[in-house]
Amino acid sequence: MAMVVRRSRSFVCLLHKVLSSSNSLPCSYTQRQTYVDVYMKWKKDSFFDSIDTIHRSVQLKPLIALKNCIVSSSPDDYCVPISAISKKDLELGIPIKVARFLRLYPSVFEEFTGPKYNLPWFKLTQRAVELDRQEKEVYVKFKVDIVSRLKKLILMSGREKMLPLKVIQGLQWYLGLPDEFLSNPEDNLDKCFRLVEMEDGLKGLAVNVDGSESFLSMMQRNAMSRGMYSGVEGEVLEFPLFPSKGLRLKRKIADWFDEFQRLPYVSPYEDYSGLDPNSDIAEKRVVGVLHELLSLFVEHAAERKKLLCLRKHLGLPQKVHKAFERHPYIFYLSLNNKTCTAILKEAYCDRGAIAQHPLAKVRKKYISLMKESEGMLKRKRLNNRPHDQGNMNIKDLDYTDDEEVKLQRSSAAL
Repeated sequence: MAMVVRRSRSFVCLLHKVLSSSNSLPCSYTQRQTYVDVYMKWKKDSFFDSIDTIHRSVQLKPLIALKNCIVSSSPDDYCVPISAISKKDLELGIPIKVARFLRLYPSVFEEFTGPKYNLPWFKLTQRAVELDRQEKEVYVKFKVDIVSRLKKLILMSGREKMLPLKVIQGLQWYLGLPDEFLSNPEDNLDKCFRLVEMEDGLKGLAVNVDGSESFLSMMQRNAMSRGMYSGVEGEVLEFPLFPSKGLRLKRKIADWFDEFQRLPYVSPYEDYSGLDPNSDIAEKRVVGVLHELLSLFVEHAAERKKLLCLRKHLGLPQKVHKAFERHPYIFYLSLNNKTCTAILKEAYCDRGAIAQHPLAKVRKKYISLMKESEGMLKRKRLNNRPHDQGNMNIKDLDYTDDEEVKLQRSSAAL
């Protein structure tokens, strides 16, 4: 792995508490730490590049959105004419014509001729209806857990404890929130949430917190369960590391990282306003925020560009993307689907460390159903191939292969 050491400088390392009072400032950290600014060349890891639940979400997201649209339009028989949904491609995030998208997944959407004018109609297959039922059961059974993840996201926003609804909606897929949670938050969320007016006329969602409440990050809870953390503020806590095969750090970089690991851990739920943004402890807090953020998501991964909307609200630096690059033992950056996806390694290398999102199993079943569609379309092409043409290449009239490629490319560009 190629690395370039650009510069180094020294800080004085001291941690001290400020006496608590109504006007007291949060804990401030003065550091003494050798800081090495390194450039790390990206290294491919086939294991993380082949996780279906992450990389097929590009197609799964519009598929579930379209399924929800059909269910809400026809809750009794789950079937609609193509005219009822053909103009909703942009609204549902579908990068190709809706009819062509529906025909890509015959295991989910069944086509038939309507009662009038011979128009095509589509309905959910029986297995898709069953998955929709299971998905709704998860939202009911695990509502407390799902809402708790939303609450933790808002609590990471510092003293304000609020985020714009627009920002939360942008992360709705990753948090696993159903549509109605945010369309009508006052009815679907508990009393600790409240709608607020933010600057620029934006509506926000705030969390009311009791001063006696304390919140532990995933890192703190895991360390406490192993007896390696007592809960004292400013305690040293090391990130779990998972090197990829062939990934080696130069000696100077490894020494710097050892010192970085021995710095005090700053919880994402602590007030960070007293930290020097150019200090090593501030960087450790940023890594801790990203670690906690990805641990809350369904796939423990997210497109890196989608996280930029949180930069201002979570106190992240302008070049927050460098945190992923500087810590390849903690995060992996996948370049599949012509986008950059940040993946939390711990979630896939130590399965017992981070609790699985309640919705994860259902999404895996949707992906399995999507894979069945590929086999169905392949068999259809083989059955429709003319026998008198020998081995001549005949392009399928449904253009299924071309549309699948176009879907992947267009989704990645959105």
